Amino acid sequence: MRFKFFDYFLFFGVASISIALDQWTKWWVRANIEFAGEWLPEWLAWLSPYARIVHWYNSGAAFGMFQNGNLVFTVLAFIVIGALIFYFPNTQHEDWTLKLAMGLQLGGAAGNLIDRLLMGKVTDFISILRFPVFNIADASITVGVLVLLLGVWIKERQEKLKDGGTPPPVEVSIDSVKEG
Repeated sequence: MRFKFFDYFLFFGVASISIALDQWTKWWVRANIEFAGEWLPEWLAWLSPYARIVHWYNSGAAFGMFQNGNLVFTVLAFIVIGALIFYFPNTQHEDWTLKLAMGLQLGGAAGNLIDRLLMGKVTDFISILRFPVFNIADASITVGVLVLLLGVWIKERQEKLKDGGTPPPVEVSIDSVKEG
């Protein structure tokens, strides 16, 4: 029982921090930067060609993909949030990377869902190089996926080491490449 409390605390705590940071930063951008405007503190002016804060809206998916799909992504966010909450009780206590990843993904999905429900679009504001403008929720989802992949890789590696020691090296010869 004690372990379950900490598991849920990690899951919902990470999600809550992600949502709060996402919503606060979006509010700040909407309140302080006019639409399509940009801002960068003077002491960071040297970053201007590479990164800046802009005020932009997105009616599609993360990173500006699939524009004008707000309804589809609203429904999809509800499905993802429901699936994460439904699946979470089945996670193993030891699998903290999965819990962290799920918390980040829950927070990101909920952060953008709040915008979709209240405004019909998502506020984006982080602009780096030529990469599409994004927000904390998008970053939370992306980092959650990376943590999930890293956790799976670590778990598979540990299982291989447990089963037979060090994994054998991969051998590739020119003959096998020519044949394949």
